[in-house]
Amino acid sequence: MTSLLAGMHSTEFRNPEKESRRFRGRLMVALGVVVVAFGVLAARFAYLQILRHDYYHTRAEDNRIALVPIAPTRGLILDRNGVVLARNYSAYTLEITPSKAPDLEALIDELATLVDIQPKDRRRFRRLMEETRNFESLPIRNRLTDEEVARFVANRYRFPGVEVKARLFRQYPQGTLASHVLGYIGRVTDRDLARIETEEQSANYRGTEVFGKSGLEQKYEFVLHGETGYEEVEVDAGGRAARSLARSPARQGTDLVLTLDLKLQEVAEKAFGERRGALVAIDPGSGGILAMVSMPGFDPNLFVDGIDPASWDALNNSPDRPMINRALNGAYPPGSTFKPFMALGALEQGKRTPQQAISDPGFFWFGGHKFRDDKVGGHGLVDMYASIVHSCDTYYYTLGHDMGIDNIARFMAQFGFGSPTGVDLEGESRGVLPSSAWKLKRFRQKWYAGETISVAIGQGYNAYTPMQLAHAVATLASGGVVYRPHLVQQVGSGRDGERVAVKSGPARSIGLDARNVEVIRRAMVGVNKEGTGARAFAGVPYSVAGKTGTAQVVAMKQNEKYVESRVRQEHRDHALYIAFAPAEAPRIALAVLVENGGFGARSAAPIARQMLDYYLLGKLTDAPAREIRVPEDEPVAPRGADNDEAPGVRDD
Repeated sequence: MTSLLAGMHSTEFRNPEKESRRFRGRLMVALGVVVVAFGVLAARFAYLQILRHDYYHTRAEDNRIALVPIAPTRGLILDRNGVVLARNYSAYTLEITPSKAPDLEALIDELATLVDIQPKDRRRFRRLMEETRNFESLPIRNRLTDEEVARFVANRYRFPGVEVKARLFRQYPQGTLASHVLGYIGRVTDRDLARIETEEQSANYRGTEVFGKSGLEQKYEFVLHGETGYEEVEVDAGGRAARSLARSPARQGTDLVLTLDLKLQEVAEKAFGERRGALVAIDPGSGGILAMVSMPGFDPNLFVDGIDPASWDALNNSPDRPMINRALNGAYPPGSTFKPFMALGALEQGKRTPQQAISDPGFFWFGGHKFRDDKVGGHGLVDMYASIVHSCDTYYYTLGHDMGIDNIARFMAQFGFGSPTGVDLEGESRGVLPSSAWKLKRFRQKWYAGETISVAIGQGYNAYTPMQLAHAVATLASGGVVYRPHLVQQVGSGRDGERVAVKSGPARSIGLDARNVEVIRRAMVGVNKEGTGARAFAGVPYSVAGKTGTAQVVAMKQNEKYVESRVRQEHRDHALYIAFAPAEAPRIALAVLVENGGFGARSAAPIARQMLDYYLLGKLTDAPAREIRVPEDEPVAPRGADNDEAPGVRDD
C-alpha cells in the first residue's frame, strides 16, 4: 500500500507537456548549432572553392608539378683558324636521388665499395643537397671509368635511387697553351651568385654548377652559358618524381671565335722555354690580338671538377706565380723601349728636329748630380737617329729635362700609357704614367725636375703592362690610329653555324705628322740593322722596326758596377723588346718581356725573331729561343748617378 501511494504521488508530479517543451527547446538549440556549423563550413567552402580558387589551385599544382632545370651546353672557344681551344665532352656520373634513399650515409658507404668516392666527393654532394630540391638527382662521383660503370650496373638492383647518367664537362684540349687567355671555370660561389643576381640571370642559372673564374670564360660567361631548359615533372606526396609532363630543351651557349692564332701562340710559348715573362702580339690594322703569353701558365683542366688541394698549393705557392697574368696585370718599367715614343713626342712638340744633335761625354749634369750613360766615354755626336739606334741615355736625359714631366705625360697618354687598353678581359692593370699631378695625389709631394731625368729613359716611376706596351707599338705602327685591343673576333651559335663579327673599327686617331712617324720608323729599322738588335736579326729577309730595352729592377749602390753573375736572379734586370713588321706595311706589332732576363737584345729580341719568322715566313722551330751572348766585361759605366736618388740604366 505504501509503495502504491508513493507511485501515485510520483505520477501526480510529472508534467509531460513541460518536458516536451524542454526537449523541443534542446532540439532547436542543437539544430541551430548544427545549422550554424554547416553554415560556417559552407561559407568556408565557398571562400576556398570560389573566392580563393585560383590561388589554391596554383598552390596545388606547385605541389604536384615541379620544374627540373636542364643545364645548357656551354659554348665553344675557337682560334681564328677554327682550332678548338675549349669544348665539352660527355662522361658518366654516378647520381643519387636523395628522396629515394632512406639512409643516405649508409647508401654512400655501400657505393664506396664499388666506386672510388673520396671525402671531397661527399662534401660536394652535401653542399648540392643544401642547394637543391630532394627529388633531383645529384652527382656523387663524376667521370666514372668504364670499369666503375660496369661494376655498378652489375649491382644496380642493390641501390634504389642511384643511377648512372651522362653529363657534359668542360675540356681544354690544348692544356696549358693560352691558359691565361682562356681562363678556367669552377664551382659557383657566393660572389658568382651576387654577379648573377646583378645581371638578373638567377632564373637562367638554376641547375648550373660552374661559372667562369678568369680569362674569356669569366668575361664572356653570360654569352657562353646559354639558356637553361626545364622539364615539368609530376611528383607524389613524398616528393618523388612520378612522370614527366613536358620538356623545354636548353639552348646551347654561344661560341666565341678569337683573333688569336694558336700556332703563333704555341711558337711564342715554346720560345720562352722555362723563362718567366709575357708577350703580346697585335694586328696593328684592327687591334686583334694574335698572341698573348704569360709564362709560366697553368692547366685549366685542373679546375673543371674542383682542383685538389695539392695542385692548388703547387700553383698558389710557386715562386714563379703561374696564376698571375703578367701580360695584363704585371707592371714593369719599359726601359729603353720608351725612347722611340720620347723622340716622337719631341718632334710633335717641336722640342727637337731629326738633325739636331748633342755631344755625349758619357754623362749629364743636373742639379749637382751626374747622370751616367750606359757607355763609358759616351757616344760622341748623337742625333735622333743615333739616339734610338745606339740607345743613348744622355740624349734622353737632356730631352726629358727640356720637355718636362707634364709634356711627357700628356703625349704618352695618347698612346694608352697609364690607362687600361679596354681589352676584353677582366682585371686589367692601369700601370703608372707619372706626372706632377699624379705624384701630388699619390704621395702628397711636388714633382722635382731631377725625377724627370729617369722617367725619360723609361725608368723612375714608369710602370706599364706588356699589353699597354704592345698597344702603344701597334698605334705607332698604324701611324697614330688607335684600335682597341680585343680577343674575340666573332660570336655565333654552334647550332645554326651563324656567326656575327665583333666590330673593331678605330676608336680614335692621335693625328701624328706622318713625316715624324717616318723618322721614328727609320730609326727603329736601324736598330735591327746596325744597332742593339742587329745580332738577333742578322740575315733577316724582311724589314723589321724594333727597339731593345733593359729595365733596372733594383738600384745599385753608388758607383757600383752591375755584374749580372753577382746579382741574385730575382734582382737581375728585365729584358724587353718591341717591334712591328714588315716595317713599311705592318702586319704584326709586339712587345716581349723576360723577367730578370738581362739585356733585351740577349733574351727578348730572339723570342721576337722566332715569332716574326713564323708569322711572316712560316718558319717553325720547336726549340726555345737561344739567348744571344753579350759579354759582361763590355765597357759599362757604374749604374746610377752620384747619388742614389737619380739612377740611370744599363741598356743594350
